[in-house]
Amino acid sequence: MNQNFPQMDFKLPQLPKIPLKFILYGLVILAAIAMLYGAFYQISPDEMGVIQRFGKFVRTTDPGLHFKLPLGIEVLTKVPVQQQLKQEFGFRTTSPGIHSEYANPEDAQKEAVMLTGDLNVLNVEWIVQYKIKDPYKYLFKMREAQSTFRDMNEAVVRRVIGDNSVDEVLTTGRDRLAHEAREALQNLCNIYEIGIEISQLIFQDINPPDPVKPSFNEVNESLQEKERKINEAWAEYNNEIPKASGVAEQAILAAEGYATERVNNSKGDASRFISVYQEYARAPLVTRKRLYLETLNDVLQKIGKKIIMDGQQKNLLPFLNLNEEVKK
Repeated sequence: MNQNFPQMDFKLPQLPKIPLKFILYGLVILAAIAMLYGAFYQISPDEMGVIQRFGKFVRTTDPGLHFKLPLGIEVLTKVPVQQQLKQEFGFRTTSPGIHSEYANPEDAQKEAVMLTGDLNVLNVEWIVQYKIKDPYKYLFKMREAQSTFRDMNEAVVRRVIGDNSVDEVLTTGRDRLAHEAREALQNLCNIYEIGIEISQLIFQDINPPDPVKPSFNEVNESLQEKERKINEAWAEYNNEIPKASGVAEQAILAAEGYATERVNNSKGDASRFISVYQEYARAPLVTRKRLYLETLNDVLQKIGKKIIMDGQQKNLLPFLNLNEEVKK
């Protein structure tokens, strides 16, 4: 059965014809915009730009707006030369802040395990803060500078820890070891011309492994008790020695004063005797009588009872009550 449908004519709208020269002009303008966009670049105040032309280093640029050849002829690499960079060893910070959170992945645990000079095992965690001093050396003098820098850190710290005993590492020598490690790491960076300047190397935490930690804690407590006893003994020593020195000095001064007094008294008595003798030589009778009277005066003053009687008295006992106290 044939069905006849009416035929309909569909005509597409015709687009306006754009002249070829306009298309070329548009392409040229877009290319110019793309070239200009890729030719200008901005360097932040804490960065330095490194320009390579066909892969070869040509110059560095300071902070500000600059121009480079577009279309990949010159390539820009920004290097943060003013930022304080940090690398962590033996641990990883997962959430920095007031209460930072840390993790200990397997590679970090391997970094932390070290052997001391007296064959003890310690878990050492440390932080290195540094700046990129020379962008050219940092980018081109050594391949994979970051991983190489981490290997240098681990090698230096392992050597420093291995040259000292466990007591020095855990107690009094930590600051000295950190300074020694920083100096050695900086010297190594200068030798390899890696372009890095070390600001600080800080030992974050140094602990013995968990299985032997109680024994190490007991040793540390014993050392602290020893130091406390020594300090108490020195305090007692410093308290007693000055006191004994003061007592000895006081006795010496008292003896010297007594000796001076005796000498002066002796000199006075000798001078008095000489003067009396000289007077006696001039007038013996008068001097003898004066000495007799002065002696009686001194003796009589010391007598409590004085009884003066006549030599002719015969009835002394009936009138003298010996039990009655005679007052002066």
